[in-house]
Amino acid sequence: MKTSAGRFFEDFRLGEVIRHATPRTVTAGDAALYSALYGTRFAVQSSDVLAAQIGYERSPLDDLLVFHVVFGKTVPDISLNAVANLGYAEGRFLKPVYPGETLSAVSEVIGLKENSNGKTGVVYVRTRGLRSDGAEVLEYVRWVMVKKRDEAASVADQHVPQLADSVEPSHLGIGCPPIDVEAYDFGLAGSPWRWGDFRIGERIDHVDGMTVEEAEHQLATRLYQNTARVHFDQHAATGSRFGRRLIYGGHVISLARALSFNGLGNAFHIAAINGGRHGAPLFAGDTVYCWSEVLDTAELEGRSDMGALRLRTIAAKNAPCTGFPGRNGSEYDPAVVLDFDYWALLPR
Repeated sequence: MKTSAGRFFEDFRLGEVIRHATPRTVTAGDAALYSALYGTRFAVQSSDVLAAQIGYERSPLDDLLVFHVVFGKTVPDISLNAVANLGYAEGRFLKPVYPGETLSAVSEVIGLKENSNGKTGVVYVRTRGLRSDGAEVLEYVRWVMVKKRDEAASVADQHVPQLADSVEPSHLGIGCPPIDVEAYDFGLAGSPWRWGDFRIGERIDHVDGMTVEEAEHQLATRLYQNTARVHFDQHAATGSRFGRRLIYGGHVISLARALSFNGLGNAFHIAAINGGRHGAPLFAGDTVYCWSEVLDTAELEGRSDMGALRLRTIAAKNAPCTGFPGRNGSEYDPAVVLDFDYWALLPR
């Protein structure tokens, strides 16, 4: 047997460190393809000239492109036999990544919990994304429900880690160089709204919608070298609960992030991911809309150039967000496909 069927729940060990294949050099071509897939318009990631005049070396890669590439490295070792990716926490973007840099990933198993049905379990991992010089550019925790190979197999060292509700503001800003706000052209950036223009509790309907195409979500997931079978194998999916290939959850995050430009055009840098949940499955042919709520605002210690907004972006399928769909008591509105909690930086 020279091929791999992937890991099942009972194959994981608490404290295990997994070095993932394969390092990936991310190019300007990848960045252009990412823009073509999602229509992202944040100016700093679009213009070398604008990025350089405010303090970057040149235009950095989109933060979520970096996230997806690192995430994709982990799939063959963590989630090839996943039932569902359940959530994210404690994510931090630590350095800007530029085209031409090579990314790799290492994960540590920090939690294991068998489900009561005996057929699956939840695996918690902390993943670090690294440049070729060993510098960390990203770290995050995710937990995923994974099938068991043998329902009778036992897992001795079970543990559910305690995770922070949000990343502390004192940990923000490290991935963004000092910004020359005087050189920041708000007209060319496409939005007049600065950090101080937003208030806690404010809700923003991002208005626009985007229909998910079969070819686009397939191409996007391949771009990240994400090999999870639920996204690709229609033959196998025919006998599944839904009978169709599932859209990769990260595809939904990037769609919502791109749509959020209309209202948050100057929130060009994701500093941290506090949490995220996928409320319902998404399929090709569905149309994604989204809205955001400002959960908190924070100054960055020692910096007068940027401020942070804690944002909760909700994406819904086939339902414009004029009514701000979210939770109905303890349950999500059936249209909700994503609940994403993150810190973004804006010029002051």
